[in-house]
Amino acid sequence: MGDAQARSTTILVEAEAFDDHGGWTLDSQFESVMGSPYLLAHGLGRPVADATTVVEVPEAGEYGVWVRTKDWMPEGHPGRFTLSVGGTALGAEFGADGRDWAWASGGTVRLDRGPTTLALHDLTGFDGRCDAVYLCRDGSAPPDEPTREWRRNLLGLPSEPSDAGAFDVVVVGGGVSGCAAALAAARLGRRVALVQDRPVLGGNASTEVGLTPQGRSNPLIAELTTRSDDGDLLARKVLEAEPTLTLSLEQRVVGLAMDGSRIVSVDTRDARTGHEHRYRAPVFVDCTGTALLGLLSGARTLFGQESRAEYGEPLAPRRRVEAHHGHTVFFRTRRAEGPVPFPDVPWARAVARDFAKLTGQLARPGVDNAPGPVAGRGPRAWFARTGKKGAPGRATVGKVLRKLPERVRMRLNMERFPATHFWEYGQWLDPYTDGEHIRDHLLAALYGTFSNVRRREPDACADLELEWVGFVAGQGEFRRYLGDHVLTENDIRDHTAFPDAVVQNSGAFCLHHAGHRRYDFRLRGWTWDTRDGKPYDIPFRCLYSADTTNLMMAGKHISVTHIAGSSTKFMANGAQHGIATAAAAHLCVAHGTTPRGVYEEHLDELRAVVAGLTGDA
Repeated sequence: MGDAQARSTTILVEAEAFDDHGGWTLDSQFESVMGSPYLLAHGLGRPVADATTVVEVPEAGEYGVWVRTKDWMPEGHPGRFTLSVGGTALGAEFGADGRDWAWASGGTVRLDRGPTTLALHDLTGFDGRCDAVYLCRDGSAPPDEPTREWRRNLLGLPSEPSDAGAFDVVVVGGGVSGCAAALAAARLGRRVALVQDRPVLGGNASTEVGLTPQGRSNPLIAELTTRSDDGDLLARKVLEAEPTLTLSLEQRVVGLAMDGSRIVSVDTRDARTGHEHRYRAPVFVDCTGTALLGLLSGARTLFGQESRAEYGEPLAPRRRVEAHHGHTVFFRTRRAEGPVPFPDVPWARAVARDFAKLTGQLARPGVDNAPGPVAGRGPRAWFARTGKKGAPGRATVGKVLRKLPERVRMRLNMERFPATHFWEYGQWLDPYTDGEHIRDHLLAALYGTFSNVRRREPDACADLELEWVGFVAGQGEFRRYLGDHVLTENDIRDHTAFPDAVVQNSGAFCLHHAGHRRYDFRLRGWTWDTRDGKPYDIPFRCLYSADTTNLMMAGKHISVTHIAGSSTKFMANGAQHGIATAAAAHLCVAHGTTPRGVYEEHLDELRAVVAGLTGDA
């Protein structure tokens, strides 16, 4: 059967392309693993409104129907939904077969030629998910593992990316560090493309997560990270005002082209349309936090916790540990006007067990580490103290911790104060391939904990409800680049004087200790070592790859050890790296050189340009 004939008798509908998502949410964060963005019914226990779309049926007749979905918690099948085709509800419940991402048969349906409507109907509000709907005239099933080529063929998408243009610098990753890099490069007059895989900017500071950028700031960083009344960062408004900057949202990098050790271009895929685009530049800056461009280009990276012997770091473990900072799902609770229902969630309590403390909330974007109800300790009285429905605000963690004795700061127990990051999981899993499982495990822990609090305090908590639970986890640690220098704990403590120091960072060593004896979604402790509290220098050699000659990096994946990275990872610190890489990219273009060439031949000029951007001139 030829391609045209195959398309005429089969219909592939990607869920993200539905005309109306209804109450379903587009989730594209795991596309690199499961193959596609999908729709998520993230209703916090309340079924969401139907997602609908109209498709054109090429021929009348009987069509076999398949839905690609996932039973994310086989113990209880919480993510169940149904599908209606042409107004006929199929008898199958999807998301209830105990399988990971797979096609589930919906039987057959007779359709007339012409337009017909598909509707996804959520049954639970507990994160049902749909990747695609497949209808086939001859009844043949879709392939078990749908490749990109298979999807592209059925959707009639071009086989080659379209040209997105040539730029002076391409910045990949729209977190705080990427926004700073793009803004600084644009203000130096360079043509900049900022490629971001999410619909919002800010990364862990965005409204999808909501953390406060900490570390060493300056006016440029403050301009980007100031929040509007709805909690969103002003970054998008600021960046869109730059005439030489192209902002590309919901574009995931899926490949790149190399010329020897140099990146020539990067290819992206649009989360909503599936169309691919190619961005060309002489220099690239990776601000993804995952070292994505390095992994695609073959650059060497660092991972895990180095042993004490490797770099002589006092805080390092005696033996190397193949673990990392995990991910965190943030949440917020509130009191309703009266009693509100919440479904029984035995499948979630299988993860949460008897844990019944909802402390460590995100009071609002930018205000984390808020208290919350604890079963047996008067949750109604806790809410009464706030004087409002929402969770009370608390000072950021740094401000709280500075008031504590040093012995407490150095090894915090989770009972000391309500730190958001004690909700953490995935430290021993692969953050690249296990991200969806990590997020789902944390969702189950939160749903189960919420249920435990309500069950144990039925009268006091009858009006307690989940106001917001992030479906995007606050990301922890991934791989780090190997640069021409690896910054260590001792470099920071000793304030090593680097000849190529370009920016300063500040903040404590912030180490998360996994392995709670009973609740695997909780940390067992936390080290917050403020050292001398003074800022320290970042050498430029930590901000470019030792292997990929035109690639720089900013953010938590710069060339540092695990211990040093626990301080340099703070978002404002990463923005400082971004500014330095923007200045270096400007000089790379001006002098026709590489980042290493800037280090070797234009260091004084680099420092001067950086100082002009940071306000330290």
